[in-house]
Formats: sequence, C-alpha cells, structure tokens
Amino acid sequence: MDHATHQPWPGLGSPGSRYGTDFTLGEHSARHLRRILRVYLNAWEMAELCDPAGLALTELVANVVRHTPDRRAAVLMTRWPDGRGVRVEVTDTCPRPPVSPAVDELAEGGRGVLIVDAVTDRWGWDPLPDRPGKTVWFECDVKPEKEQRD
Repeated sequence: MDHATHQPWPGLGSPGSRYGTDFTLGEHSARHLRRILRVYLNAWEMAELCDPAGLALTELVANVVRHTPDRRAAVLMTRWPDGRGVRVEVTDTCPRPPVSPAVDELAEGGRGVLIVDAVTDRWGWDPLPDRPGKTVWFECDVKPEKEQRD
C-alpha cells in the first residue's frame, strides 16, 4: 500500500519548483509517481521530458521495491531555476549502490541502470552521510527547439 505525505503547491493552483513525498512503495507506486511527475512537467512547460523522466523514475522505484526490504523511499522532483530541466531523486534505506553487473540476456532484471543511463542526460548516486541508504538521482535537460524537431 502506498502512503504519501503531500507537499502542497505554493500559491493558488500553480506548482512550485519542487515536489517531495515519502512513500512505502508498492506495486502501483511507479504509476502514481509517473502521473505526479507528468503533472509537474506539464505545468513547468517541460512536456517533452515526460517519457524519459517517467521511464527513469519507474526504474528507480522498481529498484526500491525489489532491493529495499522496508520499501521506504523519499522522492524529490525539482525544476532547475533557469527552466532548463528537471532533477529527480529517490532516497531509500538500502546502502548497496545501484550498479549493474554485466547484463545476462536471459535474466529477468539487471537493466534498470542501463535504461536510466540511456534516457537521461545525467545520473548518479550518493550514500547517505548519517544513516544507511542512498540517494539515486537523474537529470533531464530541455532540448533546444531545433533538436526537438530533428
């Protein structure tokens, strides 16, 4: 079951530059978080980032569900102040890095990091300094209009 703590939008009816929530992730969490991300990206006039950012977020959420025993995570979505893109962070309680070994073509998993790397402009991870766990993050940049048409 999903449990969220919503951080309300500042002002009336328009999203601020950040959205954060804490979850106990379940089987439908990725769908709900993609929907929230899509709402924010559309409001921030970054609709072209919905597919790559949504796919990357799905992979990070799936990793938490699969590899974090308590399935607790915090998600933070941040619009860059200059409007050039978005950063999404997923923090969990599992200290293992999200590094994938060589992918076995017949394996059912192990491709999440490769997918995140393929669809985002940058990604990485940082261990939590004060407790077990890590933050995995990715960034997607808005492409100039000319690149979008090509």
